Amino acid sequence: MKFLFNELTSIAGGKLSIVFLSDIKILPSFLKLNTKAVTETLKMFENFNCKFGEMLVATIEIEGEIKRFLFCGTGSVDKLNRVKIQKLGGNIADKLNSLKVSEAGIFIDNDELRDKEDFFVENICEGIKLKNYVFDKYYISKKDKHRIYLEKINIYANNPSVEKLFSEREKIINSTHFARDLVSEPGNTLNPDSFVLVCKELEELGIKVKVIDKKSLKELGMNAILAVGQGSDFGTYAISMEWNGDKSSNKGDRPIAFIGKGVTFDTGGINLKPSGASLSMMKYDMGGAAVVTALIKSLAQRKAKINVVGMIGLAENMPSSSAQRPGDVITSMSGQTIEVDNTDAEGRLLLADVMWYAQENFKPKIMIDLATLTGAIIMALGYHNAGIFSNDDDLANQLHKAGEEVGERVWRLPLDEFYDDLINSKIADIRNVGKGGAGSITAAQFLKRFVQKDCAWAHIDIAGVNWLDEGGDLSPKGATGYGVRLLNEFLIRNYEK
Repeated sequence: MKFLFNELTSIAGGKLSIVFLSDIKILPSFLKLNTKAVTETLKMFENFNCKFGEMLVATIEIEGEIKRFLFCGTGSVDKLNRVKIQKLGGNIADKLNSLKVSEAGIFIDNDELRDKEDFFVENICEGIKLKNYVFDKYYISKKDKHRIYLEKINIYANNPSVEKLFSEREKIINSTHFARDLVSEPGNTLNPDSFVLVCKELEELGIKVKVIDKKSLKELGMNAILAVGQGSDFGTYAISMEWNGDKSSNKGDRPIAFIGKGVTFDTGGINLKPSGASLSMMKYDMGGAAVVTALIKSLAQRKAKINVVGMIGLAENMPSSSAQRPGDVITSMSGQTIEVDNTDAEGRLLLADVMWYAQENFKPKIMIDLATLTGAIIMALGYHNAGIFSNDDDLANQLHKAGEEVGERVWRLPLDEFYDDLINSKIADIRNVGKGGAGSITAAQFLKRFVQKDCAWAHIDIAGVNWLDEGGDLSPKGATGYGVRLLNEFLIRNYEK
């Protein structure tokens, strides 16, 4: 969709005009042009209290012309923040699509909003665009039923220079949509082999992409990730994507690394998942890889002055005569041996090798992994917070603050030596599942054993926030793209120059 920014004028033509009113309920100046308009409008507003999110569709005659309006309540302007404004934008997108409106104008003719006009406009636009999304690639006969109508928003404000601010934010939103597209793809079209091609396309943006195939993985001793994919006919890969946007950095400066789990379909392997909705949705088990790929893309598109490497592991976890078995012992790239007690705890195997490779080859000062790792995190936190585990308090706090700012929240859970006892193996150095309880914590504790001592690390379990069956404030039902905005905000606030 398009956003066009213009200087504030009186209400122009168009299919629908959007006007914001606070709980003080002061009518905008254009409605005071004639007595008739004022009288009719006041009648309409008798039961409209301008509470946050309250909306009123009205048709008003102004200077002999019939004009259509969507009045949106903001509640108290003093209580508005970035997340609330974006939520209001998401509500507007839903309302306009329900009205089958393709084009609308937003008019910021409100003295209370004048001091924060740029902030308000930037975030209302972000909320609209985030919610105005549909994955309709595979609809044929039902395409019209699932379409979104909204295509264009004209912004009329006192300071149209907000266009430059929003253009940077829009690149992050586009990458969020890109992540949603990847997660929404079914497993028969987005497999490890085709995901490689997606990553290779990023080279056009100046990103250095390296693909490590099965042969090279074996030579490197990356047997943990190979074990995950050995039951599939598709390839198994580790991919690095380097964005070197800070040309002023010293050669020895250490980058920030982001690691993503990319199991393009997870049957559970020999420990087969039960059939039903939970199994059919295992196409989204590559959500971490989607977020990392989209993050690197967004950094390149907005030419971020920072050096970052994104690494993803790609595999398909299938049951077959060549699949790994419960009870197998594998040797990871780190040299640590792993007892595979459950083949459905495969994501941590993949991450163990990819994380170790990233540390050995890029020496990152900070490493953050994202993965749809455990169903237990949903039991603990539901669908509105991702779980975060970290060996560094400052890093955990930075991620928490960034999440609060953009509404992609994280909640910290413990790491403790006590939980090591739950994943100790009697036959190998470590086993891939705990002995009972604390499933998300023992998974994180497993990953921690593959973090080198000089690396600040955080693990973000996005199993509960990667996909929403009922949709959310800023995303329709389905893939959310959670993490792209969080990680961009984390970098902008703390590390970009």
